[in-house]
Amino acid sequence: MIYMVYPDFIRVSQKNFHSNFFGEKMMKKLTLILSTLALITGLSSVRAETIEHNLLPGKPFEGTTINILSVVTPQFDGLMLRDDEFTELTGIETEWTFIPFANLQEKLVAEGLAAVGTYDVVNYLDSWGPANAHWLVRIDELMARDGISMERYPEAFARSAQFEGETLGFPLRAHPQLMFYRKDLIPNPPTTWAEVVEIGKQLKETNPDVSPIALYYNNDGNRQNLFIWLNFIWAAGGDIFNDDWTAAWTSEEALQATEDYIALHTTHEVTNPNSLSFVEQDARQSFMQGNSAMIPVWWWAYSGFYNPDASTLTKDQVAFAGMPSYEGRTKTYAISMPFSISSYSENQGAAWEFMKWLSNPDMDKANAVEREVMGTKIVNNVVTHISSLTDPEVNAANDGIQAAAWESLRESDIMPQIPEWPEVGDILSAAIAKAAAGGNVRELMIEAAEQSDRVLRRSGRIQ
Repeated sequence: MIYMVYPDFIRVSQKNFHSNFFGEKMMKKLTLILSTLALITGLSSVRAETIEHNLLPGKPFEGTTINILSVVTPQFDGLMLRDDEFTELTGIETEWTFIPFANLQEKLVAEGLAAVGTYDVVNYLDSWGPANAHWLVRIDELMARDGISMERYPEAFARSAQFEGETLGFPLRAHPQLMFYRKDLIPNPPTTWAEVVEIGKQLKETNPDVSPIALYYNNDGNRQNLFIWLNFIWAAGGDIFNDDWTAAWTSEEALQATEDYIALHTTHEVTNPNSLSFVEQDARQSFMQGNSAMIPVWWWAYSGFYNPDASTLTKDQVAFAGMPSYEGRTKTYAISMPFSISSYSENQGAAWEFMKWLSNPDMDKANAVEREVMGTKIVNNVVTHISSLTDPEVNAANDGIQAAAWESLRESDIMPQIPEWPEVGDILSAAIAKAAAGGNVRELMIEAAEQSDRVLRRSGRIQ
C-alpha cells in the first residue's frame, strides 16, 4: 500500500527541541539501549540459520505489517514495487508513506517527538542523523550476527549512516559529486579548477550567450553553498574542525582555498551571473535550459539533464567527468539518505528483516539495471554498494556513470556528524554568501569561526 502525504506537520522550534533532547538525554539513551538489547535477544533463538538475503528462516514475523517513511524518488519507487518478494520470503506486509524532501525533516522531527512508533523504518538525510540518534536503533550487533558488513559501501557512505562510532542504518540513497558539461561546447572536460577558469574565459569569448559554469552561493537554509567549498578546503589540506572542535577553516590553507572558491564568481567571473541567488535546483535548471555550460552536482541529476520533458538539451550534448582537482588533489563531498529502525517501533524484529532485504546487493543492482518494474517505468542510476559501482552491467546500463562516481568516492568525506552542525553550518553558509556578494573573505570566515566556537562552547563540545 502506498501513501503520498503532503500534510501540515507539527512545527517545533530548534530551541525547544534541543532543550527537550538534552533534558531527557539519559532516559532516552537508556530506552534505546534496552530496545536494541530486546531486539537482539528476541531473535537469538533463530540466529544459527538464514535464508536468502540473510533473512531468518521459518517466517518468525509472518502476519506483521511494518510502516516505512521514505522520501519521494524513483529509486525507492523501484524498491517498493519489488516488495512482494519480501512478503513472499517473510510473510511480512509493508506500507510505504512517501514524503517530498522539502517536508521530510519536519515529519522526521515530529515522529521523534511523538515517540509512539507510527513508522517502524524511517528515511532521512545523513546530517539530520545526530539530532535524531537518540531514537534510532544501533544495528552493529545485528549486522555481526547476520554476516553483514558496512565495508560493502564506500567509506564516506558508510560513515554517513553512523554516529559516534555506531551504525544507525544503511545508506540506501547516496550521492557523489560529478562535473557535468556541454560536450558540444567543451571537447575536453576540466581536470583542475584552474582549467575551469581557463575554459570559462574561452567560452565567454566564443559563446557569450552561455555562462561558463552554474554555481550556487545562496544562503538557502540547507547549506548548499558549502557543497563545492568543501572540495576546495579539503583538497588544500584544511578541514572544518580541529581535533578540539574549534573552527579549522581559518588556517592559511583553508582561507586561501575559500578565496579561490569565491574568486570563481567575484574575480574570474566565469560563473553564471545569477549564481549569488542560485540554489542547487536553480543551477540545474540553468544547465538544462542551455544557459550554463558546466555544473558540479550530484550524479542523480544526469537523466534529468537530457529529459525532453524538462530540458532543452539532448543526450548527445551532455557528458560528465570527475570533480576537478585543487592544488593537485581531489577530495569530494558525499551525501546519503539512510534508512533506520525506530526504537519506538513495536515491530523491530520485522523491521530488521525488511532492512536486510531492502539493502541487499542484488536489489541494489537490479534497481539500476531494470527499466520497468510491474509495468511501471523506473529510471534510476543510484547505487550504493561497491559491487554495483564497479559492476560492468550496471555501468553499461547507465553510460558508465557508476565508474565515474566510484573514482569520485575514492577520496571523499561527509559533513560533521554532530547535533550542533546545523547551527554551525548555517553560520558558515551565511559567511560564504556574503563573501560571494563581495565581502571580505578572511574577515567573514574568521568571524564565522568565532561564532562557531561560541556555539560549541555553549553546548559543551569545546571544553
